[in-house]
Amino acid sequence: MEAAQVPRQRVEQLLDAAVRYTEERHWDVCPGTWLEPSGGGRCSCGEEACAAPGAHPAGDDWAEGATGSGAAARRLWSRRPGAAVLLPTGRAFDAVDVPESAGFLALARMERMSLPLGPVTRTPDRRMQFFVLPGAAAKAEDLARRAGWNAASIGLRGVGEGGYVVAPPTRVGGAGAVQWARTPTTANRWLPEVEELIGPLAYACGRAAADAR
Repeated sequence: MEAAQVPRQRVEQLLDAAVRYTEERHWDVCPGTWLEPSGGGRCSCGEEACAAPGAHPAGDDWAEGATGSGAAARRLWSRRPGAAVLLPTGRAFDAVDVPESAGFLALARMERMSLPLGPVTRTPDRRMQFFVLPGAAAKAEDLARRAGWNAASIGLRGVGEGGYVVAPPTRVGGAGAVQWARTPTTANRWLPEVEELIGPLAYACGRAAADAR
C-alpha cells in the first residue's frame, strides 16, 4: 500500500523531455537518480534520509555523463527509465535560485518592467531558478551586495559551473514534480544577463525575508 501512495512518474515524459531539451534548446542533459518503483518513494541512491529522492546526481562523476545529443539522451533514458533529468549549469546557462515567494513577486515586477526573461523552474521545496547567461553564479553575490543586500541572508544564490538544475517533469519523492514557472519557448531562447535581473530578484528576496520575520 505504501508504494501505491507515491505518485508515479511517466517514463515517456522524462525521455521525451530530455530529448527535447537537447534538440530544441541545445542544453546538455544528464540522467540522475530515480524513485524505486516498489520502495514507497525511496531513492535509488539507497540513503534512508535522502534530501531529494529521485532528483539528484547518481555519482560524483555525473557531469561527465552529460550529453547534448538527442540520440544519446534517448539511449541514456532508455537504459535508465525514470531517471531524473538534470541540466548542468555553467554551460549553456547559469541559474539564480530564490525562494518561491520572492520568485513570483519578482516575476510580476519584471514583467511590468518588460525586462527580458528566460525560462524559470519551480521546485516542490518552494524554490525557483531563473535561467541567465553563463557566468552569473560568480557575480550574483557581489551584484546583490552592490544593490544593498546580503545574498545569503535573503536566500539568493547563483548556480553555475559544477552545479545543476533539476528539470521538469522530474518528480522529487512524494513531494511533487518540478514544473516550469516560465516555459522554454522561442521567445525566451536568448537568455538575459544576470545584471538585468539581480535588482528585482534581490529586492523581492529581501522583502520576502522581512515578511517572514
